[in-house]
Amino acid sequence: MEEPVAGSEFERAKQAAAAVRARTRLHPQVALVLGSGLGAFADTLAGAVRIPYHEIPHFPRPTAEGHAGNLVLGRVGTAVVAAMQGRVHYYEGRPLREVVFPIRVLGYLGVGAAILTSAAGGIHPSYGQGGLVVLRDHINLQGSNPLIGPNEEKLGPRFVDMTEAYDRRYREIALEEGQRLDIAMHEGVYAAVSGPSYETPAEIGFLRAIGADLVGMSTVPEVIAARHMGIRCLAISCVTNLAAGITGAPLSHQEVIETGERVRGKFAALLEAVIPRIAEDSKPPARR
Repeated sequence: MEEPVAGSEFERAKQAAAAVRARTRLHPQVALVLGSGLGAFADTLAGAVRIPYHEIPHFPRPTAEGHAGNLVLGRVGTAVVAAMQGRVHYYEGRPLREVVFPIRVLGYLGVGAAILTSAAGGIHPSYGQGGLVVLRDHINLQGSNPLIGPNEEKLGPRFVDMTEAYDRRYREIALEEGQRLDIAMHEGVYAAVSGPSYETPAEIGFLRAIGADLVGMSTVPEVIAARHMGIRCLAISCVTNLAAGITGAPLSHQEVIETGERVRGKFAALLEAVIPRIAEDSKPPARR
């Protein structure tokens, strides 16, 4: 049975962080959110401690296929990572403040950087299935924002600058490592929609017209919450399918899972190269 929501968001995040600290002596530097079909990377962390979400107070549990629901703390090289095997989505019926609650907890565990991965539909004509895209910006079309409501100053300011939501230096690191590993990489703008239905061809035409290169149902609320707490962000999407109307073929979640599994090797190699460099470049924001 899930914990009832009680107390302020700040208090609940601190309670959850304390419960995680009681299970491990590791102090994470980098948060890693693993999207659909990409959760297996957490199984490669050295010295890993695995905590099911249901054992963390107030932590929401995912229901979507391909999202295992574990927090895994371990090392990539010398970097200490807190990896989320799966996330909760807005379409699962949770308020956005609950969707981003894990980011709040990771912030209170001391991370200074977050790497968010996701599956996405490719809109840009140069994106092929299985391609990796570093996000340089986003368009929030989910119809809401996780910061709506009373602001808790202990988490962050009322109004958050999103000029550089996706850290320029982190993007450079990801692209440099992709080139070194001979992995074809792109930069693009991500449109976040609520789902869970896939977009219509007309909607994809609209998204293309307003500047979106790919589309998905996650990432953006978490980035907003992370920036609210002063956490620097890198986001990388795997183009697991081409968006509606691009090929004329029907879309399915099974295709998303299968493509994520197929690119797992190159995605893992990229993360293994990027994480230690980002850990060296990050420091935790001051916490109240």
